[in-house]
Amino acid sequence: MSNFTASAAGVMRIASAHSVPETAARLEALLKERGVLIFARLDFSGDAARAGLELRPEQMLIFGNPKAGTPLMQAQALAGLDLPVKALIYEDETGKAWIAWNDPEYIVRRHALPAALAANLAAVVPLIERAAQPNAR
Repeated sequence: MSNFTASAAGVMRIASAHSVPETAARLEALLKERGVLIFARLDFSGDAARAGLELRPEQMLIFGNPKAGTPLMQAQALAGLDLPVKALIYEDETGKAWIAWNDPEYIVRRHALPAALAANLAAVVPLIERAAQPNAR
């Protein structure tokens, strides 16, 4: 049983036992171990600081696997709006780190894709969950 929270807007999130940078590094390592391509790692708070602005720690990983994502775009080109997959790792006002991502079933509904294609996106969810766990790697 997972400890995800979901919103009506299709956003899933899970609390992390680690800081934002450590959570992002753990998730990136887990994805790379599984052969998932990392397209970008954005440091929103670092960029804000360079612009003279303040922002709590916040990073985004953009990642995917063409074998998983291409079938979605073959079925509906507009699915590319939600691909590649993104995970937002951020710190809330209490100092707690979270990982948030788009619910695979929401993406499938949003683009009227065959329900079975949700599995193509859901494969990374256990890796996201592992990255947030205290001692799992």
